[in-house]
Amino acid sequence: MTDNPSNVLTRLGEARVLPVVELETSAAAAPLAKALMAGGLPVAEITFRSEAAAASIGIVRERFPEMLVGAGTVLDTEQVELAREAGSQFVVTPGFNPAVVEACVETGMPILPGINNPTGVEQAMGFGLEAVKFFPAEASGGVSFLKALSGPYGSIRFVPTGGIGPDNLGSYLALPNVLACGGSWIVSPALVRASRFDEIARLADEAVALAARKR
Repeated sequence: MTDNPSNVLTRLGEARVLPVVELETSAAAAPLAKALMAGGLPVAEITFRSEAAAASIGIVRERFPEMLVGAGTVLDTEQVELAREAGSQFVVTPGFNPAVVEACVETGMPILPGINNPTGVEQAMGFGLEAVKFFPAEASGGVSFLKALSGPYGSIRFVPTGGIGPDNLGSYLALPNVLACGGSWIVSPALVRASRFDEIARLADEAVALAARKR
């Protein structure tokens, strides 16, 4: 069962930081979720960059039902269905694929499609969406670009992702049209491979503290 789109956006707005996760094996899913929870971030985007994604989403949803778990790097409607079957509560895409967006909207699956220009924003608005992913954020103009978009598109919220870390997180979160920031610095593949879940929890806690200064 999918979550209500407005509820997903509310929870993302409360978290302010969305860890972007790539897991090579589903065995890491539970300890990772536990680490994020310990660090105060009950949310994760588990990307379909590996074959372990669907199984990992399912494990986290079963073991940690209080977490908000989404499927990232979703590229086609088949992956939308895989994400749904795994229990994903929302979908994130790198670009704007109308077929993927339509499949999500028609079935009530919350989606954050990727955009990096005004045309993408207007496409999202045409589907009745209230928020989009801004990707790749830094390479596409970063904070200054989002400030420029706030004028004509005041009703749209953004989840910038790409090139964001502790040094510039605050600059993005200070913008009123930014819902949350996505980033992979909290859960790097190297840390997961080394089972450094203690360090992941520390980085999550640090991100939460940084985000709290911009509320």
